Amino acid sequence: MLIEILSEDKSGAVVVERSVERICSAEGTKAQVNVRPHRGCGSLPKEPDSKPPKFASSLLDLLPAKLRAYNNVYRGKEIILIIAMDSDNNDPDALRKELYETARKYAPDIRSIVGLSTEEIEAWMLGDRQAVIDAYPQCDKKVLDSYEQDSVCGTWEVLCRAISENADKLIDIGYPAIGHYKARWAEEISRFMQPENNISPSFKNFKMALVTALKNPVSIYRKRSF
Repeated sequence: MLIEILSEDKSGAVVVERSVERICSAEGTKAQVNVRPHRGCGSLPKEPDSKPPKFASSLLDLLPAKLRAYNNVYRGKEIILIIAMDSDNNDPDALRKELYETARKYAPDIRSIVGLSTEEIEAWMLGDRQAVIDAYPQCDKKVLDSYEQDSVCGTWEVLCRAISENADKLIDIGYPAIGHYKARWAEEISRFMQPENNISPSFKNFKMALVTALKNPVSIYRKRSF
């Protein structure tokens, strides 16, 4: 079994990769898991059937072309292609639907699923409260208690306030400097994350889709969709 993960950046990639590996282990599936991080999310091209611009590097800008390539190489084989990204300020249900439709159109012969974290990947980290505490024993539990799971509230800022003594300073600095810290938080918290403990609805949606795909790794898009 081959699992390819297309992620929007490196910080979120480690969370998805480790979650996938642990879900596979729980399901008794041996899989080679590869992660292909991109430089941001971007947007789906207006002319998706055309060749992407020469210097395109974001996930969505390249997605139709990459889907076509994967379909040509892995058609009919035991592969699961995961499209992993944040919903940011987009409607999660609408974006998930759009991504599945894009996958069905450009990679109809391989199995593709969407891992869409509501607002930001930190929602999946906060979904496993114990993992946050294990990684940062001195974290502010009152901040964790105040978080409404999968709410659009500035999720990385919530995590930052819970685990960092310099939260206000880091939040003021913001992007792109905060990327280094987000990557470190993802690395440390994901070491303790257990899929069965995660209460994030968007994570549960992803887990259910992956478990279903592991049982039917060859595309059945023409029969039904998820």
